[in-house]
Amino acid sequence: MKSFFVTASVMQELSLLIHSTGAAKVDSALFPEIYRGCIGAREVTLAVTGIGKVNAASAATLLLQNATPDLLINTGCAGAYRGSGLQVGGLAVATSEILADEGVLTPEGWRSLEWIGIPLVKRSGKAYFNEFPLSMQAAGRAASLAAALGLSVKRGKFLTVSTCSGTTARGEELFSRFGGICENMEGAAVAQVALRCGIDCLEVRGISNMVEDRDLSSWNIPGAVEAVQRFILKYIEEL
Repeated sequence: MKSFFVTASVMQELSLLIHSTGAAKVDSALFPEIYRGCIGAREVTLAVTGIGKVNAASAATLLLQNATPDLLINTGCAGAYRGSGLQVGGLAVATSEILADEGVLTPEGWRSLEWIGIPLVKRSGKAYFNEFPLSMQAAGRAASLAAALGLSVKRGKFLTVSTCSGTTARGEELFSRFGGICENMEGAAVAQVALRCGIDCLEVRGISNMVEDRDLSSWNIPGAVEAVQRFILKYIEEL
């Protein structure tokens, strides 16, 4: 039986999946929000990690410590950068994840971990600094399925930040620096753990807002998280 792990930071980003898979809560002293259900003949483990990189990394490590899923899927909502081609309500599929604020701020500007010379992960003879790859096969399949379903979807680099960008200027700065299409607060941490463990990882997020001067009236978090959860259900069904 194929198995899938799906992680998200808060319950709202997994509630539809938990209900749709008939998932039951698993008793765990270390991990209070973990559920197991099925999509057809596929076993699905759903975990609410908590917000931020530390929560996401520790949760992913606990999940992968004693189990090897066929695919780890990280999901939730994201803010899209102006110029990315994304709009509120669309789907974004990650080609890689970038730690956008790990580095050094110098008089000449921001510098990455590669400039420091200390990698975060070494695997198969390669050093990884701020950017972590995700499964290109899984990402390609996800983008193709979304397009076939008539959904608005775009593939590209995701940025993970510790402080959400609440101004247009900050969004434009990060978009110019990295060329990412959207930002979140957990993705790179999950991708880093998956890379270290040798597990294929897919990240798909629903766009809840544009990265601009903060205006909650233009956000749609419920619509974004519902759309991406419905898509993930279909994605796992089609595999």
